[in-house]
Amino acid sequence: MNDRTCILSRDSGPREGLIRLALSPDGDVAPDVRAKAPGRGAWIGVSRAELQAAIAKGKLRGALARAFKGAPLSIPYDLPQRIATQLERDALDRLGLEAKAGHLLIGAERIETAARGGQLHLLLHASDARPDGASKLAQAWRVGSDREGTPLKGLVLPVTRTTLSVALGRENVVHAGLTDAQAAKRVRDALTRWLHFIGPEHAADPCADPAQGSTAPDITADPTAGSASTGI
Repeated sequence: MNDRTCILSRDSGPREGLIRLALSPDGDVAPDVRAKAPGRGAWIGVSRAELQAAIAKGKLRGALARAFKGAPLSIPYDLPQRIATQLERDALDRLGLEAKAGHLLIGAERIETAARGGQLHLLLHASDARPDGASKLAQAWRVGSDREGTPLKGLVLPVTRTTLSVALGRENVVHAGLTDAQAAKRVRDALTRWLHFIGPEHAADPCADPAQGSTAPDITADPTAGSASTGI
């Protein structure tokens, strides 16, 4: 069984959607988002704001004390930021791996061609992408997947083209598209966990049509790649 239980909310979900906290030999609590650290771990599935509230109220310390069987522990003051940084790195690293595997396209023209040909499974934009360029690619995606008239669109990441370019080892990466369904799901899973943790206020979609209401990013828009779960 692959489910884990959040020590704060007590909700259960797949471990891929939760965040593991590990205890170092010195008793320091540290994020282990790839769940690779040895020893006992504790899992959380709350947002950054909820975690900060739990720290301030002492709830996290109590939950960790139970999870780690009363072992001495120290919670760093910047634990939420450390988690956010690791989640961002994990998501961008996943994009880099899919690029090396040949599953990721960059460049508006190449992405538009793939989208109109029904080969696109996930569409991503840097936070400073032009709304008109993002909208054009989204329209091509809808046309190529026979979903005209639906809200299908790309996701605007909470990083600029500079950060995205460095992550992918390319120059001026503004848009990216995943052309493999399983690769799209892996990226979607990593993004879901990251964006859920940092919260919609840090992951708003400036390319959204205000008439559609909420600007919270929808990263489960392509049903052909399967649904992603935050695990909480």
